[in-house]
Amino acid sequence: MKIICIGRNYAEHAKELNNPLPTEPVIFLKPKSALARPGLPIHYPEFTDNLQYECEVVLRISKNGRQIPQKYARQYFDHWTVGIDFTARDLQNRLKEQGLPWEMAKAFDDSAVVGNFVPIDHNTLYSSSFSLSLNHETVQRGHTSDLIFSFEQLVSYISKFFTLQIGDLVFTGTPKGVGPVLPYDVLEGYLNHEKMFQVEMR
Repeated sequence: MKIICIGRNYAEHAKELNNPLPTEPVIFLKPKSALARPGLPIHYPEFTDNLQYECEVVLRISKNGRQIPQKYARQYFDHWTVGIDFTARDLQNRLKEQGLPWEMAKAFDDSAVVGNFVPIDHNTLYSSSFSLSLNHETVQRGHTSDLIFSFEQLVSYISKFFTLQIGDLVFTGTPKGVGPVLPYDVLEGYLNHEKMFQVEMR
């Protein structure tokens, strides 16, 4: 199982981090060990002083494929949820300044929170909302109509480089509003106002 993540897929988020808008999807990977275990707290990593949340819609791949034409891409995902792509922002910035890869800031243990998956109604793919609350206060809101690259574009593009396999997860990008978390914070993710996950920091 692979965890494939997309960066800068919402224009306002790219702006808030002073990043240019991409002309092609920005891809990075997380290992399977990055997947947080459901129901268990997440321990604040010792190597960062600025751990940040990024709430995202997550697709689950349902069919093996490579070199998938965009017009057939919907056949390759049938469940979705919301999740968190945790980022050690201070570490990421240091690595970027040195021109180094920044997987250490994105792919560490428990850096990928995934909620409960539900079947996709393809008629509502681009009329769905999602949000993240921090200590019961909403801190991020997103809408699938605001994606720079559609889900079909992402699946097709990713499959040019990586064979997609059943069970792979695709984090599709975060909207504006990313921010820091602290020990004992509680985070809750919602898709179309349905609660998908709750995690506690330690």
